[in-house]
Amino acid sequence: MTVGGEAYLILAALLFTIGAVGLMIRRNVLVMFMCVELMLNAVNLTFVTFARMLNDIGGQAVVFFVLVVAAAEVVVGLGIIVAIFRRRSGATADDLHLLKG
Repeated sequence: MTVGGEAYLILAALLFTIGAVGLMIRRNVLVMFMCVELMLNAVNLTFVTFARMLNDIGGQAVVFFVLVVAAAEVVVGLGIIVAIFRRRSGATADDLHLLKG
């Protein structure tokens, strides 16, 4: 018994929706950051699903580059988040003005 591509696309849409809703609702910077990562993984799942359905390696190559960009985003994003939390422990997304010179 194999799982069809439609199930993976529905799962990807569900993951993306959860990430988007979490990004809009939550005010904690770390939770928002995890929601963005969840959205990126949902897009990766979509690329891999379409690559498998179309028998094309292009989608998997795009996923590789998305993962590289996501790793760089994690490094820079966590650096910014740590800088915010060092100045103020209970920082929210509204406290971004603290990074001004």
